[in-house]
Amino acid sequence: MATEVFPTPVGGASLLLSFRPVKKNILIIGGNNVAAMRAFAALEADATVLVLVRGGLDAACEELRWRAQQGQLQLFDLDALPCSSAGPSDVVRDAKAVDTFIYTRSAPVHLVCITDTIASPGTGYRRTRLSAQDIAQLCRHRRIPVNVTDMPDLCDFSFMSTQRFVDADSGLPTPLQIGVTTNGHGCRLAGRIRRDMVSNLPRNVGVAVAKVGRLRELAKSVDEEAGADAEQEITEEGAPSTPNKPVPQRTPEESPVERARRRMKWVAQLSEYWPIRKLARLTEEEMNAVLDGHDGLSGTVPSSSGASSPALSQEDSDISASLHELSLSPPRQGRIFLVGSGPGHPSLLTVATHAALTKHANLVLSDKLVPDAVLALIPPGVEVRIARKFPGNAEGAQTELMEAAVEAAKRGLTVVRLKQGDPTVYGRAGEEVIYFRAHGFEPVVVPGVSSALAGPTFAGIPVTQRGAAESFIVCTGVGRQGKEVKLPGYERGRTLVILMGVARLLQVLEALQSADLSSSRRRDGPAYPSHTPIAIIERASMPDQRVISSTLKNIASALESVGEQRPPGMIVVGWSVPCLWGKGDMTILDEGAEASDGERLQVWLGDKPWRIVEGLNAEWEDW
Repeated sequence: MATEVFPTPVGGASLLLSFRPVKKNILIIGGNNVAAMRAFAALEADATVLVLVRGGLDAACEELRWRAQQGQLQLFDLDALPCSSAGPSDVVRDAKAVDTFIYTRSAPVHLVCITDTIASPGTGYRRTRLSAQDIAQLCRHRRIPVNVTDMPDLCDFSFMSTQRFVDADSGLPTPLQIGVTTNGHGCRLAGRIRRDMVSNLPRNVGVAVAKVGRLRELAKSVDEEAGADAEQEITEEGAPSTPNKPVPQRTPEESPVERARRRMKWVAQLSEYWPIRKLARLTEEEMNAVLDGHDGLSGTVPSSSGASSPALSQEDSDISASLHELSLSPPRQGRIFLVGSGPGHPSLLTVATHAALTKHANLVLSDKLVPDAVLALIPPGVEVRIARKFPGNAEGAQTELMEAAVEAAKRGLTVVRLKQGDPTVYGRAGEEVIYFRAHGFEPVVVPGVSSALAGPTFAGIPVTQRGAAESFIVCTGVGRQGKEVKLPGYERGRTLVILMGVARLLQVLEALQSADLSSSRRRDGPAYPSHTPIAIIERASMPDQRVISSTLKNIASALESVGEQRPPGMIVVGWSVPCLWGKGDMTILDEGAEASDGERLQVWLGDKPWRIVEGLNAEWEDW
């Protein structure tokens, strides 16, 4: 019997589509407030709206009458149509009238919405189910999708509770829309859920979408010599599911098409890592600077003349003041802190890191993986810059950060170089210490909670455990300037933690398992059995944390099956991965325990070759 490796579809969901009915005809039957809502949504989607109302203009709601008078839509009296019923007592015949109306139109009707199945205020008229059913059948006969209000069994499609975001400053619409559907199980509740979602998003999230759209346009632009065909190749469709897939280092010989591809990858990284509020503030000049790897960081350090950094929006000020009530303390002149922000959750910041960010910093130079929840702690007036360590630009961005820190410190500012995890655990802290020292500054290194320990803990994996793991080793999946590194060999009682290796998972798996001489040279010791447990931990400690557990043999398929990846991620290999599942197993290191590995895996994984756990413990989510 074949093992099931892909999710089993469970019916009852809707196929959610984003439909653009530009210049398409949408027919709305009814004159009530629901019809007005449908008309407004269709008009915002650039559709042509036709409305049939029993009793004509006088029987329509105020909004429909106004829109008809403004020429935004066309409103027809259903009673005056050929083949219409003589009166409301014979509404079944309306199907014939609607059919004739559709047939005699010079342009086809693409969607039909029946809204008068609920009573219209002022008229008391309400279409019967039999009449709505007849109209729905004729629409299907003409292959026109139909929606019937309050009769979901007659609907080919439904309307979600939607929100279109506007620019809070200009009041103009942005490209961002969100929608919520309960699949007929609670329309009013869908509206409440939508409102809750909107209230928890930054006010300028729609502006951020518009700015990223402009960034994509700039990134896709190619030199004229590349030709129009080259521009067709530059697209996000079919791109790898992780924005961290390695790319070659940039060279002076880079072609226009290669340049455009690289820039598109940078846009993906910005979309993944940069705070939404920062994206929303990008100017055209900053966009070009971000996409041009030769220029400095976006933004400016406060000048020696005393000019302050760009003012934060009122929203940012309100967030900081209401959540934290923090203020700056007068710093000594010209200091550099190298601080660790921990794995991501702001509650895991050390007291020293919290003080550096909230009381001492004039300028924060942050790694791109530091989450927005940590950056939100920084008080108003403190400039924050985010490293542009995109694929192919890591070395250049590192140099930019160090130069910016020295330049600011020379002018008497306190600079906080903010890193994820602990600065000394693959955080390049040593390089920065030496650089700053050579330029006259002895930096203060503030330790942080290392993701190498915290990540497995949040995933329920103890890196050491009596009876399962006697030791652990931490290594990186990529060496300096993208070179491959030698990984340790297999020891049953040892946990292997690999940082920065998910994007190179296939190479890592080959190095760990291969008996081939060329591959085994990338491993210092015996090969790992293919059934060795492994876990990939994504966004450890954050609310959207995901843990994918399997064996070395199946983990690549498991990762592919979940679709889009969630950087940052880490890899944990060894028998500590499942030792706390269920009732736990502390007999892994007993003599002869290897003979029971197959049975252990069956107990741990069940009938499927992998296990996926999403989200944090609820207590941590509310911390």
